[in-house]
Amino acid sequence: MTPSSQGVEYAQLRAFVEVAEQGGFSRAAERLGVTPSSLSQTIRALETRLGVRLFNRTTRSVALTPPGQALFNRLRPAMDEIGAAVEMASRAGGRVAGTVRVHAARVAAARRIEPMLAAFHAAHPDVVIDLTVDDAVVDIVAGGFDLAIRPGEVVEKDMVAVRLGGDHRQIPMATPDYLARHGRPAEPGDLTAYACIRWRWDGRSQPYDWEFCRDGVWFAVSVSGPLIVNDRRMMLDACLAGIGIAFLTNEEGAPHIAAGRLEPMLEPWCAAYPGFFLCYPRQRQMAPALRAFIDAVRAVEVDYTILANKSW
Repeated sequence: MTPSSQGVEYAQLRAFVEVAEQGGFSRAAERLGVTPSSLSQTIRALETRLGVRLFNRTTRSVALTPPGQALFNRLRPAMDEIGAAVEMASRAGGRVAGTVRVHAARVAAARRIEPMLAAFHAAHPDVVIDLTVDDAVVDIVAGGFDLAIRPGEVVEKDMVAVRLGGDHRQIPMATPDYLARHGRPAEPGDLTAYACIRWRWDGRSQPYDWEFCRDGVWFAVSVSGPLIVNDRRMMLDACLAGIGIAFLTNEEGAPHIAAGRLEPMLEPWCAAYPGFFLCYPRQRQMAPALRAFIDAVRAVEVDYTILANKSW
């Protein structure tokens, strides 16, 4: 076997593993930096060379055949070992390179990722951060992401989860002028009589109901108001403009409370809950670029973090 034919064989096998892991050609092609049609031709060439069909293809799905599953089970550990050897050589040379694909909630991206970008790029110029920012809860593996930063309440149980910062509280807040004109609710149920700015998770049709806690028991209040958004920054801006009451986290509201632009209310009903976590699939070997990114995010200090149990 010539060196060139060995290179072709390795490329075909790597393509096969990627398609099997991603469950389709489009995501696998994106990961490999090729077109789906080119990737499909590579897989067909591998099937022709082996004399066996490796995938069952339909217009909607791609699934391994029994021979394909058997090949994948044997091949995947070998590919892991090759990747680990390459990464070890890269670390020995002092070079960190590669692409880190990140999915982050909007608030987490603003608080945890934006502050470290410039320093991270200066330290690791060969690392590309491919960042998707939205509040949808996606399947990290199926979406082709290396890691995600999301609230603790939506972290999958089979993920490695690293806590970032302390607990959060969500607290109703409004401008002093709004409260002077409309008064303050005495208890959470009173919020139904006020103009509330509602937030909706990406990918969901209904707005989020505001959750409170009394004597250890959580309950929800379905509020109403003139504005529903799926962007928390817009929700905060609308609240600062005096449109109504918003349900903001302590991190979101703290600088505005300190400056007198917002006032919190109903604090005794606003219990702490887990804040943001960095989560990623369990893996035997972690790429140096991914490890460097995780370390950089964990080192970020949020300037105006307010203790979850503090009352203003």
